[in-house]
Amino acid sequence: MHVAEAIASRRSIRAFTAQPVPRAVVEDILTRAARAPSGGNLQPWRVYAVLGAARDELVRCVAEARKRHPMGEPPEYHVYPPRLAEPWRTRRFRVGEAMYALLAIPRDDKAARLEHFARNWEFFGAPVGLIVTIDRSMQQGQWADVGMFLQNVMLLAREHGLHSCAQEAWAVWPGVLRDYLAIPESEMVFCGLALGHADETAPVNALESERAALEEFVTIMEKANGE
Repeated sequence: MHVAEAIASRRSIRAFTAQPVPRAVVEDILTRAARAPSGGNLQPWRVYAVLGAARDELVRCVAEARKRHPMGEPPEYHVYPPRLAEPWRTRRFRVGEAMYALLAIPRDDKAARLEHFARNWEFFGAPVGLIVTIDRSMQQGQWADVGMFLQNVMLLAREHGLHSCAQEAWAVWPGVLRDYLAIPESEMVFCGLALGHADETAPVNALESERAALEEFVTIMEKANGE
């Protein structure tokens, strides 16, 4: 598979089949993803992979915790800026509405929307869950490194015929994750990632988010200033 094809076919999958993913495939993806660019070769990412019974027990632990905290625990960082400005606010709103339209969940059905959102904490049914952390001492440059590592994971998944969903929703369970996975206090939970085979019959998986036109985010200069 060419890189361009992997990029074009990668999308956030929110319904997976139960078909298992061999541990060897998970290890291969993570090993090769670690070739991601990393300033100073710090390689600041840390991954906790759960498969099989370990994955199921984590899902059960979160379900139990939701009885006390339905929306999760306080996250350790802002997933989105507290006051999201334009055009980002509209982009977030539009992709959310497009997703719920595919699910046939109206805007006023808050309970159904919450129920679907909570599927994040089941890895949307994927047989493999990854929890990604970063050391608290790291700065913005190292967070960018983790993002590039995650992109490698998602593109390599496509090479194996798999799909994925990066899930910042896992950031709201730092306590549960720390207890279950024995994550040290020195590490901050950044996100989760679901990995597996897409359920191609699920309407929600038809979602293809919009992308801004090139001229909206790129400035190309061919002449020096003043010419």
